[in-house]
Amino acid sequence: MVGFKATDVPPTATVKFLGAGTAACIADLITFPLDTAKVRLQIQGERQGAVRAAASLQYRGVLGTILTMVRTEGPRSLYNGLVAGLQRQMSFASVRIGLYDSVKQFYTKGSEHAGIGSRLLAGGTTGALAVAVAQPTDVVKVRFQAQARAGGGQRYQSTVDAYKTIAREEGFRGLWKGTSPNIARNAIVNCTELVTYDLIKDALLKANLMTDDLPCHFTSAFGAGFCTTIIASPVDVVKTRYMNSALGQYSSAGHCALTMLQKEGPRAFLSPFGLLERGDVRHL
Repeated sequence: MVGFKATDVPPTATVKFLGAGTAACIADLITFPLDTAKVRLQIQGERQGAVRAAASLQYRGVLGTILTMVRTEGPRSLYNGLVAGLQRQMSFASVRIGLYDSVKQFYTKGSEHAGIGSRLLAGGTTGALAVAVAQPTDVVKVRFQAQARAGGGQRYQSTVDAYKTIAREEGFRGLWKGTSPNIARNAIVNCTELVTYDLIKDALLKANLMTDDLPCHFTSAFGAGFCTTIIASPVDVVKTRYMNSALGQYSSAGHCALTMLQKEGPRAFLSPFGLLERGDVRHL
């Protein structure tokens, strides 16, 4: 365009969608083993009481989970569900990040200044839309991550088989199982990340511990991710267990949470504690 440099031309919606999805897929390839370990820790002890579960834990800690899986199921087990995971990232991140600026402008009515309320609303709206679009891929991803290669009895033989089997046995509603807790988790993550990131960054700058540059942004993002993990973990555990559950095991996400509390106690809601939310450097 005349009078504009290449860097001055705003990216089109297509570029935003493809860029966000591609970046998320690259990040997923690197962090997928951590996500698989998180899922295994979250579903551990599901069919046992608190005392029996503590005495017969198969996985202990993130590193212990990864090493146990490699030893008993092989290295490929760490990438169970990768195809569905990449499908999820391409659809989820494309919608959530690709639409964020447009939705934020809608809430601010075109104003260049976006307050924290507008950003929270935009993040919550795009997050809910992204969950609604990507939920089937998330369900399949979690179920593949949860099934062990060792001992046989796998629920699904391939990603396509998983989609077909779930739709046939549980109906199309089964592919959107756990949408409500997933949206709730996304809202909690958005609010907590944004608020704690700003609080930590402001505290570092006011105390003159750092200047407003990359190390400060990274430290703030890491701290925000840690806080988000603590606060969002209970909903995340319920979401994972409910999506992975067999037909009729739980009547609702609330029933799943109540069953966890009765059989395993409050500690079950923090079972994957220590795993930071993947992608917490999004503020950089």
